Amino acid sequence: MGLFSLNLKSFDDLYVAQLKDLYSAESQLVDALPKMADAAAHPDLKQAFMRHLETTRRQKDRLEQIGKNLGKSLSGETCEAMKGLVKEGQEIIDADGDEAVRDAGLIAAAQRVEHYEIAGYGTVRTFAERLRRDDDARLLAETLAEEEATDDSLTQLAESIVNPFAAEA
Repeated sequence: MGLFSLNLKSFDDLYVAQLKDLYSAESQLVDALPKMADAAAHPDLKQAFMRHLETTRRQKDRLEQIGKNLGKSLSGETCEAMKGLVKEGQEIIDADGDEAVRDAGLIAAAQRVEHYEIAGYGTVRTFAERLRRDDDARLLAETLAEEEATDDSLTQLAESIVNPFAAEA
């Protein structure tokens, strides 16, 4: 999203621009997560990416509901930040070397994505609260909690399984 090329006349405009950015980010993830799952060697990591894919689809649906509530389409924008994060993840997928080390790299790439999303959803939830869009804020808070839970589960998987294998490689 080119925030500085947008016409931001109101806080509502900024809110919608941020929602569009997140919608693009989620759309890109729907495409990227199956590739990450295919590249993962450890079955628990494959499973984690596939669970996250289903969660991401629900999050995208929530954003569509918010857009409907606003009478706005959220499609048509490109989240450049997510585009870069996905590209970095693809570099890990394409890397040669030990599969356990690649799995650790995949988790690192996925957590960068999660941290970006946590920041984005925290911001738009706060915007929704300020704009008194209570239904939107509730939906965004639900997604934010899921993003935080995904990050926590990736940390647990990394610390308990993947990183120890990678360190032995």
